Amino acid sequence: PLANNHVNISPKNFKYFNGMPLYRQERDWKQCGANISRTTFANWIIANAEDFFTPMYAYFRKKLLSRSFAIADETPVQVLHEPGRRAQTQSYMWLFRSGEDDGPPIILYKYSPTRAGDNTIEFLEGFCGYLMCDGYSGYNKVPDAKRTACGAHIRRYLIDTIPKGKQLDYTQPSVPGAMYVNRLFELEDKIRQKHAGDYEAIRKARLEKEKPVIDGFLSWLEQQKPTRGSRMAKAVTYIRNREPYLSTYLEDGRCSFSNNLGENAIRPFVIGRKGWLFSDTPAGAETSAVIYTMLENAKANGVNVYQYLKLLLEKQPNNRMSDEELERFTPWNPEVKALLDFRAADELQNG
Repeated sequence: PLANNHVNISPKNFKYFNGMPLYRQERDWKQCGANISRTTFANWIIANAEDFFTPMYAYFRKKLLSRSFAIADETPVQVLHEPGRRAQTQSYMWLFRSGEDDGPPIILYKYSPTRAGDNTIEFLEGFCGYLMCDGYSGYNKVPDAKRTACGAHIRRYLIDTIPKGKQLDYTQPSVPGAMYVNRLFELEDKIRQKHAGDYEAIRKARLEKEKPVIDGFLSWLEQQKPTRGSRMAKAVTYIRNREPYLSTYLEDGRCSFSNNLGENAIRPFVIGRKGWLFSDTPAGAETSAVIYTMLENAKANGVNVYQYLKLLLEKQPNNRMSDEELERFTPWNPEVKALLDFRAADELQNG
């Protein structure tokens, strides 16, 4: 009876999809008559992720590395029991995802104890293409990646220097710079809407419409001599350090102009972290990376998250399977999409 009443409930769904920590699930299940400890829940999650999700994780990573456009981001995470480290020491959850090309969206999370750039080298080994990310210099270490600069981060730095109510006051030195970037975002929206899916047309339109704006922005940047230590100085330094990457996205219509896709993809982890606060062990943090990868790939490809996890637990993909076999369990596979749509509809209808 308990299973029938909670057909869509699992520790994985609740913790990683709804951000509910295991101690609250322990309490709620006890009210339903099931005395299951949070330690048991954690052990179940880690074992299932290692046995049935990790092979798919490795396959997703392989598919991502074969693409020519990638996006990266990272955010702190607290891990209480890391060998040789204080509980308050920051660890990191990294986000790597596909870009805006024709392929299906692929999203991967990776835990590491530090923010060292070597983490990006290790994870993106074999990637050769355009990499959109924020200003963190660690991404420069990826040997075969061509960096692009994030327009959203540049605009954010400039807007932070403008006093409240002065957004249109051209006597403020950063306002013209922010206006240049705003214009680029406006042109991006129009060009992508007009030439959706035609990447060569997007490239040509960018060169015609956006390159003159970038040239004007760079001329404005060259004239800036902000007061040392000011917010404006911080913004100008940030932009000048990324100047070599500002025009890279003009080379291919599939390049992203901002890191917004990456920030949107890492947001579910950031929101979930507000609920469960920390990971107890490195094994738990690594498991979080694997499970968030499964959930967010399902969401990005438009399939029911619960039904997708259920499918993986039923089919039990493993490391002995070929790429062709693993492809049959991807959330972008048309047969998987059709099956999960049917299952979700049937479960909704029949309770």
